[in-house]
Amino acid sequence: MSGPQCCANPPTLNPSSGAGHVEKVGGLDSYVSGSPDSKLAILLVSDVYGYEAPNLRKLADKIAAAGFYAVVPDFFYGDPFVSDNAERPIQVWIKDHGMDKGYEDAKPVIEALNSKGVSAIGAVGFCWGAKVVVELGKSSAFIKAAVLCHPSFVTVDDIKELKVPISILGAEIDQLSPPALLKQFEEVLASKSEVASFVKVFPKVAHGWTVRYNVEDEAAVKSAEEAHGNLLEWFVKYVK
Repeated sequence: MSGPQCCANPPTLNPSSGAGHVEKVGGLDSYVSGSPDSKLAILLVSDVYGYEAPNLRKLADKIAAAGFYAVVPDFFYGDPFVSDNAERPIQVWIKDHGMDKGYEDAKPVIEALNSKGVSAIGAVGFCWGAKVVVELGKSSAFIKAAVLCHPSFVTVDDIKELKVPISILGAEIDQLSPPALLKQFEEVLASKSEVASFVKVFPKVAHGWTVRYNVEDEAAVKSAEEAHGNLLEWFVKYVK
């Protein structure tokens, strides 16, 4: 299920990247950005490379600049996937970091945000994180809206159970969530008139393009920024 594409273009992790800082939220070290007094929060659930990825933090800063309190928890407890560790390929690493555990760990983070006065929370998941966000979106108790960027492991049955507005941003070149699967997601969502939805396939980009792009590549940056704009529009519309 998780092939080499899910691990392509690994970021160079940088614990001090971003305009925000790291603090504990719901028991997890989390990169936070934006006004802690904001009543609206966005939870960013990373791909397998975790919360120290500079492009991910840059996106959190962008979300914060739009008025949200952005929170990127370290769901891997300091143990992100290392692509050049031959002893621990993705299939082995993922046994220690299942999406079900990510879902359980997200609950105290959400609880901590609610207890400090946040009135509405949205969540965006990338690859691994998309499955966590889908699980959260199966109940209206946790989040108000969801965005999935190049999801991994998300099934048609997952989509059938969604209860919150959902935006799915996919890549044309994606073995994990190919356009044909996204089409199925779209058909399921079209039949759920009670759930607002948006599905878009970005041409000429590959799985991971929203956070694992090369900052020197103009076309890659442009596609990533278009996706960031789409996800922000979604949150501005539904997280209030």
